[in-house]
Amino acid sequence: MRILRRLQATLILFALSCALFAQNASELPESPTPSVLPVLPLLPVPIADAIQRSGLPPESVGLYVQELATGKVVAAFHEDAPFNPASTMKLVTSNAALELLGPTFTWKTQAFADGAQQGDVLRGDLVIRGSGDPKLVLESLWLFLRKLRARGIRDIQGNLLLDRSAFEEVPEDASAFDGDPLKPYNVGPDALLLNYKALALRLVPDEARHRVDVSIDPPLQHYGLQPPRLVKGECGDWKARLQPMLDGDGARFGGGYPLSCGEKAWYIHPWQMSHARYFELVFRRMWADMGGQLRGEVRPGAPSPQARLVTEWESAPLSEIIRDINKYSNNVMARQLLLTLAYKAYAMPANTARGAAAVRAWLTAKGIQAPELVIENGSGLSRVERIAPATLGRILAASFQAPTMPEFMSSMPLVGYDGTMRSRLKDQSVAGRAHVKTGMLNDVRAVAGYVLAASGKRYVVTCLVNHPEAGRAVEMQDLLLQWVYLNG
Repeated sequence: MRILRRLQATLILFALSCALFAQNASELPESPTPSVLPVLPLLPVPIADAIQRSGLPPESVGLYVQELATGKVVAAFHEDAPFNPASTMKLVTSNAALELLGPTFTWKTQAFADGAQQGDVLRGDLVIRGSGDPKLVLESLWLFLRKLRARGIRDIQGNLLLDRSAFEEVPEDASAFDGDPLKPYNVGPDALLLNYKALALRLVPDEARHRVDVSIDPPLQHYGLQPPRLVKGECGDWKARLQPMLDGDGARFGGGYPLSCGEKAWYIHPWQMSHARYFELVFRRMWADMGGQLRGEVRPGAPSPQARLVTEWESAPLSEIIRDINKYSNNVMARQLLLTLAYKAYAMPANTARGAAAVRAWLTAKGIQAPELVIENGSGLSRVERIAPATLGRILAASFQAPTMPEFMSSMPLVGYDGTMRSRLKDQSVAGRAHVKTGMLNDVRAVAGYVLAASGKRYVVTCLVNHPEAGRAVEMQDLLLQWVYLNG
């Protein structure tokens, strides 16, 4: 049976290679020069065998393997076809940002005083201007406000104005991607994004008092909270049973929370609350905890020409930011990054179309043609984004020659050790020898990155699979990485 299966795999390989050769033969030059030789598609027999075992149709798989030192393509299959890359699209966005903005680029969140300061009283407005910092978390805001207090401001008698004009404000449908707006990855971008606009709910049932104690982190100022009912029964899908409603006024629950669930934590996106309202509620609570007062309202606005810069918060450098984006596949941060590219390239309120244009211009300048490329938001959390395995491979190959190569490569998961690859190939010899970004949607499985082979040669590897049963491709993709390591 083993011989028969090997024969079948070889016949499939032969048929696929013949079909691809016929498809590409008309594109080959009639008299190739010695320096430009035609590259024919290649599919290693073990990989063809793995595709056959997966039961996936061959046209659902695209792969590209290139040796970096020589540029030789050692494996290719449907390499020029457009595929949905899922989160491997983050490699394109983060790579473009590293080269266009530089690894030391930082975002600045600034505070302006628009009025006279008398002692610790600001007789006017405080303006906070955002620049799209992808990682303005609670600790950062606390340090920022401490700096503001250190400048002597305690009592703001005017309004708090939020300048979010760096990014174009467009309606965001948090349920558009997968119908689950509570998922934290469905948070839309914002120039003054705070703490990924996420809330942590902690639920503790109290049987003695027949109630459920609920706390929200971060704490929100004067935010009403109506806890769910305590009910009996199996824990089951307790999240669906809660039926939460969190808008700008408070949190309430239409359902009950089973006693059998015990203590639970739930990280959610309060999609019915605006970005500005989220920032306001956190600011008011944190400012009050520092002994500060805000007497006015919170509303949109920009500093006047007479306003003075009081202090600013500077983010971590881009080289650190992209580690979070690529190792842990942070969609919200990736979307912020694409809009930052747009803002820096076109000096106007950023939108995704301008971000995509900035990436295309960068590719053109590098001499990489990508007619099939579709960028919707730069994160891969998309049903429409497309790229060919060969295009992604050429981008990675070019990036290996760039001065930012060390920062870029180290931002990717180390196979078998960390990020989204920490649990894959742990017991294989390729573990610790490859930096690979993963991508996963319901109908997509993707890997892309660099493999340092046992021979000492380094390879670019991309493999994109689009099919309703794409989950079956994981074994084949792991086998591909191991095969490159052993045979490269």
